[in-house]
Amino acid sequence: MKWMKVSSYEEMSKVACSIFVKQLQYKPNSVLGFATGGSPVGFYKEMVKSYQEGEISLDQVRSFNLDEYIGIPFNSPASYYSYMVENLFRHVNIPKESYHLPDGNAIDLKEECLRYDKSIEEAGGIDIQLLGIGVNGHIAFNEPGTSFESLTNIVNLTESTRIENARYFESLEDVPTQAITMGIQSIMNAKEIVLIAFGDKKVNSIKQLRGGKITEDFPASQLLKHPNLTVIYGSEG
Repeated sequence: MKWMKVSSYEEMSKVACSIFVKQLQYKPNSVLGFATGGSPVGFYKEMVKSYQEGEISLDQVRSFNLDEYIGIPFNSPASYYSYMVENLFRHVNIPKESYHLPDGNAIDLKEECLRYDKSIEEAGGIDIQLLGIGVNGHIAFNEPGTSFESLTNIVNLTESTRIENARYFESLEDVPTQAITMGIQSIMNAKEIVLIAFGDKKVNSIKQLRGGKITEDFPASQLLKHPNLTVIYGSEG
C-alpha cells in the first residue's frame, strides 16, 4: 500500500495519470477501470495530454466503468457514458467497441449485472482501477452497509447521493433513483487500485481510511486489504 500526499488537485491528477501511463507503456493492451464524478476530471485531462504528446496509445485498451444510472438515455448529457465521451473517449484513439459501461436501460437489469461481471472476467480482469471516495466512505455507488462480497448489482441511491449529484441535472427530481454499480468485490478483483481524493470535504474520509478499521459501515475500508493499493490525497489547508 502506498500513501502519496499532494499539495494541489493538479498534482494529484498528474500523479494518478503517471501511474496509468506506466501501466500502458508496460502493457499496451491493458484493461482499465474508470470512474466518474468531479475528482477524475483532471486525471482525464492529463490522460488526453499524454495521448496527444505521444506518451501512450489507447488503441489496444479495453475499459470498464464503475457504474451508470438506471433509466436515462446513454446519450443524455447527465449519463456517465456521456461524461466519459466528453472527458476522455472522444479525445483519444480507444475504439468504441473497446469501452464498456453497465447498461442502465437493459430489459433485464439483473441479467445485465451478471453479464457485466462476466465481461470483465472474459477480458482477463481489470489491470488497474481508478477510484474516488465519498464523504461517507462510499466507493462507486456502494453506500455504507454494502456487503464486502457484493458483485455488480442494482442499488437504490440514497437521498444524500441524489442531492450531491443534482448539480449534473436540471433538478433533483430528474436525478435517477437507481443505478448499476460494480460491487465491492468486483472492485477488489482489480489487480491494482488507485484512489484519488482532494479537498477539505475528503479530509475526514481519508483520515478514517488511514485509521485502519475495516467495517462495512465505511465501504472504502475494504481497500486496505488490497495487495496493490495507492492512495493519492491532499487538501487546500
